[in-house]
Amino acid sequence: MQVVPTPPAHIGLVVIQPSRRRHCAGCRRGPLSMLVVEGRVPCCLDCADLGHLVFLPRGDTALTRRAREESTLSVVVVRFNRRKGRYERQGVLVEEAGLARAEARCLADAEARRRRRVRDARRRAVQDARFAEAFAAEILRLFPGCPRDRADGIAAHASARGSGRVGRGAAGRALSEGAVVSAVVASVRHLDTSYDALLMGGVPRREARRRIAVGVETVLREWGWEADIGAGR
Repeated sequence: MQVVPTPPAHIGLVVIQPSRRRHCAGCRRGPLSMLVVEGRVPCCLDCADLGHLVFLPRGDTALTRRAREESTLSVVVVRFNRRKGRYERQGVLVEEAGLARAEARCLADAEARRRRRVRDARRRAVQDARFAEAFAAEILRLFPGCPRDRADGIAAHASARGSGRVGRGAAGRALSEGAVVSAVVASVRHLDTSYDALLMGGVPRREARRRIAVGVETVLREWGWEADIGAGR
């Protein structure tokens, strides 16, 4: 007689995926991919009146929960882990119609989540555009000689969501003068001086900044900035 280890009682009604070749004690079919233990002997799903159920592997928690809710009868499927000495869940057996209803519910939720993501993305895009516009306006207020397209470019670069740049920090979001000046100085440093070439040539960052400081100040003066820019360097 083929004796099968009995799963713990607290699991409830279960089906086992055997790790050894097993045959049904009733109809003698086998080897079985799934079985039920009755009187400590294996029984196939058909003989156990569970053959009409379909297997749903573990992995999708929401689908599993809903499939069990939609099925009048559901059974936990387990497999014995010899290394750990315990049964582990592999999925569930549920009614095919119940699984179909559960899948439809999950698809509806997925579509709702997709639409919400689209709405959120649109809202963030509007917020970002408004903030970049405000940032550019503040640049032009502090640097009235700065070309409009250059101010727009600096604002867009500094305020890009997720960039970690000065415009995304608390000071930047508050449009503080220090944050705006820092963004402008950074742009001038990279686009209007030889700073990047110096770095590529192996010049240390502090020394490179010292060498191009006069060039940065010259551009800022041309744009109408009259205060000390030492902090912005």
